[in-house]
Amino acid sequence: MNHPPVTLPRLTALARQAAPKLLEGVVAPLAVFYLAMVVLGFKWALVATVAWVYLGVGWRLVRRVKVPATMWLASFAITIRALVSFWTGSWMWFFIQPEMGTICISMAFLASVRLNKPLVQKLTLDYIHLPSAVLKHERIRRFFARITLLWAFVLLMNSTLSIALAVYESLAGSLGAFMIMRTSAVAVISGCAIAFSIFAFKRVLRRLHVAHV
Repeated sequence: MNHPPVTLPRLTALARQAAPKLLEGVVAPLAVFYLAMVVLGFKWALVATVAWVYLGVGWRLVRRVKVPATMWLASFAITIRALVSFWTGSWMWFFIQPEMGTICISMAFLASVRLNKPLVQKLTLDYIHLPSAVLKHERIRRFFARITLLWAFVLLMNSTLSIALAVYESLAGSLGAFMIMRTSAVAVISGCAIAFSIFAFKRVLRRLHVAHV
C-alpha cells in the first residue's frame, strides 16, 4: 500500500518543543533539590522540590493549559518520594525510589511492545506533535516498537547503575559525588540512546520520502 507524502517539522524544531518540558520536569527538580539542601538542609530540600513540581501543575491549571499525563505522574511520585525520605531521614531513599519505579516502567515498556502499543510513541506525543499521516505508516509503527525496546534496556541500565551508586555513596556520605557520577553516567548512556533514536528516526523518514519544512 502506497502512503501519500506528508510534511513533518525539522527535528530541531521538535527538539525546541520538547526541551523546555524536559528542563522543567527533569533538570530543574534536581537542581532545586541540591541547591536547597546546600543552603537549607535535607528536609527543606524535599519541601522545595515538591513545591517546584506542584507549582508547575498549578501554573498550568491557573492558565487553563493541559497538564501532561507525565506531569501528573511526576507529582504523585515526588510526593511519595519526599514522604519516605522525610521519614527515613536519608537522601539515598529519595533517589532510589524513582529508580525502582523506573525498573517497573522498563518492564511496562517491554509489555507495551508485546501489546502492540509502544509507550515511546505515547510519551513522544505528550511532548511533540506528529501528523496522524506519519503515525499510520507501518515503518513508523515498527520504529516506535524497536525504540521502545531500546529505551526499556536504557532505563533498566540507568536504574541499576544509579541504585548501586546511591548505596555506595550514601555509605561514604557524599551526596555531591553521587549526583556528579550519576548525572554523568546517565547523561552518557541516555545521550547515546537519544542520538541513536534521532538517527534512526531520520533514517526511517528518508525511507518514507517525507518532506521536511
